[in-house]
Amino acid sequence: QDQKDPLTFQSLPTGGLELYFNSYLKGKLGRRIITRSLRHPLDVGDVIATPQNGADIYLTINHYLQAIAEEELEKGIKTVNAKGGWAIMMDPYSGEILAIAQAPFFDVRKYKDYFNSEDLKEASKLKAAVDLFEPGSIMKPITMAICLKANEDLALIGRAPMFSPDEKIPVSNGYFPGRSKPITDARNHKYLNLYLAVQKSSNIYIATLVDRLINTMSEKWYRDALIELFGFSKKTGIEFPFEAKGFVPDFGKYYQNKAPEWSKSTPYSLAMGYNILANSFQMIRAFSIIANEGKDVNPTIFKKIVKNEDGTEKVIVDNTKNFDFKNRKQILSPSSCRLIKKSLKFITKPGGTSRLADVYGYTEAGKSGTAEKIVNGKYSKDKNISSFIGFIPVEKPKFVLMVVIDEPEKKYVPGLGPAQIGGICAGPIFREIAIRSLNYLGVAPDDPFGYPYPDPRSDPTKADWSLEVKYLSELYNHWNQ
Repeated sequence: QDQKDPLTFQSLPTGGLELYFNSYLKGKLGRRIITRSLRHPLDVGDVIATPQNGADIYLTINHYLQAIAEEELEKGIKTVNAKGGWAIMMDPYSGEILAIAQAPFFDVRKYKDYFNSEDLKEASKLKAAVDLFEPGSIMKPITMAICLKANEDLALIGRAPMFSPDEKIPVSNGYFPGRSKPITDARNHKYLNLYLAVQKSSNIYIATLVDRLINTMSEKWYRDALIELFGFSKKTGIEFPFEAKGFVPDFGKYYQNKAPEWSKSTPYSLAMGYNILANSFQMIRAFSIIANEGKDVNPTIFKKIVKNEDGTEKVIVDNTKNFDFKNRKQILSPSSCRLIKKSLKFITKPGGTSRLADVYGYTEAGKSGTAEKIVNGKYSKDKNISSFIGFIPVEKPKFVLMVVIDEPEKKYVPGLGPAQIGGICAGPIFREIAIRSLNYLGVAPDDPFGYPYPDPRSDPTKADWSLEVKYLSELYNHWNQ
């Protein structure tokens, strides 16, 4: 219900930025002495406490980018007939949140309606912060980053790497320890290297890498990397109330049904983005670390807090001091990040799983994900959380953008595939938000020939990706005849 301050009778904040920053926003009441007779009050001018206005919060949100994200998200959700969705845009260097959209939208003009309706109450949550989900395949680049970090740690002690990105790895056998059923890919393959595995989103390849990882380093090393390198199961510190910290299974602990959190099969599930719960700010932070080539960065929503006293503005909290990129902790090596960025370029190109996310005229690196929702403790066969996350341009990206679609309609799209797949339902929204945002920001195309035929600007022989994609196609055909 609508709660009131007992002194001012003003409504108390119940969520969002207003609740998080309430101590700065609310100000302080003043007090003065008034002498009153039976008929008339007399102000004697004695002020006991001077009233103070609340402070002003300056946000990192760019209102043009915010409008773009809201418009394209709403259109996209209607197109795929989804329950809802959200989108976040973040500067990968400073951590500034440039836009955060959610649909269905919260109508502040009718806020009282939200107190008495469970459906409306659900829509009032900032889902990017409070809703946890299994990431699915958008976790695979993070798994690969951890495996590359293992290679570097092995090199420091004079040991051979556990894998090479160019290595020809067999992926026809999906049986792994602890699993009653084999891991499968959407399409059967014989051999893949890292670049082909990302392009095809191979589950068996990533499980094979993690099998080597836990046998070379240890299961504990893998779990620690998820938490210490990428912050899973820890709050990011984004300035919204009720941020969920997520979940990474632990050794020696048990679920309510008495099943162990960590079993033999757990590492392989984690590698593919299952058995782990994350919020969207954790995911966009992880991709921002890769995008900025390895430095720590945390999402933030405000620049400064300013108090106006006697007509003079005084900055009481300056968050821009935390935007400095140079002195950040190096979490991953630049070389490992560049390798992952290169592999993510092929997702939206010929042979990749997310052609509909291709931002024509620009280089983009990204990954789609599709996960079954957990309903009443079980995986649903009908409800999905689907996503696409990426950054543009690949070199010195202007932003990282994540689009999440909640329960897209399940149907088959001729020539494309299942409509609920992240690359099909979230990819086009990513593309539309990105292209409009790049145009607004005045970012010149860095792949001016990378348009689809019959666009007159199209020239596959000159496109940024053409030679590499051609080589991968030939290599794939050679290995998988």
